[in-house]
Amino acid sequence: MVLYSTQLPLTLRSRGKVRDIYECCDKLLLVATDRLSAFDVVFPDPIPFKGQVLTQLTAFWCAQTQTIVSNHLIDALPKECGNVDLTTDDLWGRTALCKRAQPLPVECVVRGYLEGSAWTEYQKTQSVCGIQLPAGLQRRQQLPVPIFTPTTKASAGHDLPITFAEVVELVGVDVAEFVRVKSITLYEFAHSFLLSKGIVISDTKFEFGILDGEIILIDEVLTPDSSRFWEAESYLSGAKGISLDKQFVRDYVESIGWNKQPPAPHLPENIIDETSRRYLKIFTRITDTSLDEVLKR
Repeated sequence: MVLYSTQLPLTLRSRGKVRDIYECCDKLLLVATDRLSAFDVVFPDPIPFKGQVLTQLTAFWCAQTQTIVSNHLIDALPKECGNVDLTTDDLWGRTALCKRAQPLPVECVVRGYLEGSAWTEYQKTQSVCGIQLPAGLQRRQQLPVPIFTPTTKASAGHDLPITFAEVVELVGVDVAEFVRVKSITLYEFAHSFLLSKGIVISDTKFEFGILDGEIILIDEVLTPDSSRFWEAESYLSGAKGISLDKQFVRDYVESIGWNKQPPAPHLPENIIDETSRRYLKIFTRITDTSLDEVLKR
């Protein structure tokens, strides 16, 4: 069962690139669809099991990291919300009941390796988000220490890189320093944890919100949508790391010459199937269990 969009008998708070968010009394119900977004454009073809992987992997990481920072997750397998049955085939495993926090207007990106837009910027300026880096670094090289490279949080279109000083202007120095430290700590924890599973995490992004004066982790956590995962063996051999995330789709659409502007092209069946396989594989590699086992009723 794939799910591209939802229409539940609840108040729709917002519809993001991947998630539909509903109000449920004093809580929020996050529904992770199978929509795929790349280069900030939503594709017309859903990826089977993607929504369940994002929801259940986030639940796994929330449990693993709750001693580092509190999070908004209440239940990643709720059976109902109001009078809505969440155990139906199209909803089971992809809904998360969450505390209602006020999101901070910043995407908290942490990079441990030089890849993606960071590599592009480094080639031009030898820096990333105002952080000066050593000369002579190569693409995908591990950085001396992980760096905090925040972006704006655009409701539509592209998120834009900003400096830490600009984060301070947006949220204040205490909040900015808190999310910077927590983001790097979360990344370092995940990096060490994943190396033991034969996985390298190149970079990832976190989001935070404020609830009753406390800054908590919200949204998705360390998923193949929000992170770059590489097979450690392929990366350490010196070859281009084999991706276990949506980089596979990015590589495909670049290979066919898509201009990265809407509308996104339709994806061939073999690309859809392989993307789904990679999402399921990274879930099992990280959690040591299958998605079917987690979703068993």
